Amino acid sequence: MSERIPVLRIGDVLLVSVQFELEDQTVLNLQEDLAEQIVAKSARGVVIDISALEIVDSFVGRMLATVAAISRVLDARTVVVGMRPAVAITLVELGLSLGGVSTALDLEKGLAKLRRPIGSASQ
Repeated sequence: MSERIPVLRIGDVLLVSVQFELEDQTVLNLQEDLAEQIVAKSARGVVIDISALEIVDSFVGRMLATVAAISRVLDARTVVVGMRPAVAITLVELGLSLGGVSTALDLEKGLAKLRRPIGSASQ
């Protein structure tokens, strides 16, 4: 049985904190759980905290892009926070773009980014 990643609510934002290496079934569960929670809680934003991840591969990069796409379709913006420099370098080296995903250094900055209006100059 695969682990499930908790989806926590902070106002109208959902917080997903990835604390362990991801397996295929865990990612599928996360996508389903997150989509259900966005609708059930009328969330307008999703913050994905990956500060615990020391390495990423193309699988994790695609997962982040897919989760962001699902959120966008359900009218919620996504911000990935806590990305380590080595993770950012790896994503770039793998040629993975996180289209539709904003990034921030930490949770506080990620939440602030979601509070700004879409199209704000400082996004």
